[in-house]
Amino acid sequence: MLTFWALALIPVALFFIPWSFLVGNVNLMYRVFMWGAANGVRLTGVRTRVVGLDKLDPNRTYVFMSNHVSNIDPAITVPLLPRRTSVLIKRELFNIPIMGKAMRMGSMVPVDRGDREAGIAAVKFAAEVVRQGVNMTIYVEGHRSYDGKLIPFKKGPFYLAEGCKVPVVPITIVGTHYVMPKTRFAIKPGPVDVIFHDPIEPKDFGTRDELMEKVRRVIDSGLPPEFQSHASTASA
Repeated sequence: MLTFWALALIPVALFFIPWSFLVGNVNLMYRVFMWGAANGVRLTGVRTRVVGLDKLDPNRTYVFMSNHVSNIDPAITVPLLPRRTSVLIKRELFNIPIMGKAMRMGSMVPVDRGDREAGIAAVKFAAEVVRQGVNMTIYVEGHRSYDGKLIPFKKGPFYLAEGCKVPVVPITIVGTHYVMPKTRFAIKPGPVDVIFHDPIEPKDFGTRDELMEKVRRVIDSGLPPEFQSHASTASA
């Protein structure tokens, strides 16, 4: 997979990024990246089963909130989403010459997990991206889970959802804890389920804490029984 991505990066760097810069439109570059991500995952032998994607209106803007257990999660889930999406990415990765330029052009949001002020700035930046009609995908735990169970959610994504008033779509990823757990770099072939739950409409938000608890319960409900926790804790 990594070899495939490295080879695919050559035409991206030589043609698609300069072309996107010249025409002022990143849609073609985005589609190429999504094609590369999806096909890279297929090369590993990971088999993805998608549930509930037909519930989404491709003409609407959403904030997708997902659990997170593996580094392979974004490469599996993001290419499935209708229309272009932005994600929160570690600020250090924006320093990579070619990749950093591409991520900035694609409205990716830099985030510094250890800096509260930077976190607030990231939420404001993400809100501007959503208001431009770009979906936002957030792994709401902030870190990968070691055991496949949900860990405390970050509050920032729920400030974003409340401020933008766009539907929230909870996503449950099942199986990446097996194919590529947090402690392992290698990928083992196997099945992965990506479950898209019913969108939560703005009128149903209530308070931020109520929204956070509802999203947590829904994501938790899609996990296998041995991984369900039904906890309702959050971190700043």
